[in-house]
Amino acid sequence: MARMSPLFRRKAAPQERLVTLIRKPGCHLCDDAQAVVEKVCGELGVPWEGKDITGDRELYDRYWEQIPVVLVDGEQHTFWRVDEGRLRRALTGG
Repeated sequence: MARMSPLFRRKAAPQERLVTLIRKPGCHLCDDAQAVVEKVCGELGVPWEGKDITGDRELYDRYWEQIPVVLVDGEQHTFWRVDEGRLRRALTGG
């Protein structure tokens, strides 16, 4: 199915968004990223999920050099370091 042009897409409310944090155990950057994701998502009421790269071959093959990786609605938002303000703007459209 073709993607709708951003001009015609309605803006989703923060609660309708989904943030995915792709990480691995023992990764200090992943712990830092999770703290930012938990804070921003908690304040905005945005659901988030964590995925362990070591348990998913497809995620490993795609992101192993970039973890932690943050996806917003399935699209890559950032990797390595998560900027709180940038994530907040991505989720609120601001």
